[in-house]
Amino acid sequence: MATKWVLDPSHSEVEFKVKHMMISNVSGKFTKFDATVETEGEDFMTAKATFTADIDSINTGSDQRDGHLKSADFFDAGTYPQLKFVASKYENVDNDGSYEVWGDLTIHGTTKTVKLDAEFGGVIKDPWGNTRAGISVNGKINRKDFGLSWHGVTETGSLIVSDEVRVHINLEFVKA
Repeated sequence: MATKWVLDPSHSEVEFKVKHMMISNVSGKFTKFDATVETEGEDFMTAKATFTADIDSINTGSDQRDGHLKSADFFDAGTYPQLKFVASKYENVDNDGSYEVWGDLTIHGTTKTVKLDAEFGGVIKDPWGNTRAGISVNGKINRKDFGLSWHGVTETGSLIVSDEVRVHINLEFVKA
């Protein structure tokens, strides 16, 4: 029997970090995102899962930087308004809630298969009678693989923005 799960955005977050001038990190997040999940019963190893984030919702704490990230130098939000991940394979890593998740990630009109690490928090009944599930996803992607190739170089030859982007996503779902 198919079970549908609805994202609880007030208990979910989508964050990223990238090296700045190779000496520190800049963090950001997407404030508008959604995920659809359908499982057989409550078995998330059977999940048909799709995640999207609205590029215009990017927030790094700097309006100027956010504008640059939305521009054609990076995401080109006017042409490519969303990023999307569609899960295709799950592998149990340690029988204790750790998994590897493969799927197609589309950013800036380019789709690549990526592997992310996931931790399944489990399924519980909340005090109001709702059934909830929690998942944390972490990983690294190379922004240039998706056509986000803007770069600048300091006087000493260091990159202003690294190619590697670390993602950290926490998602909480409620059984529909």
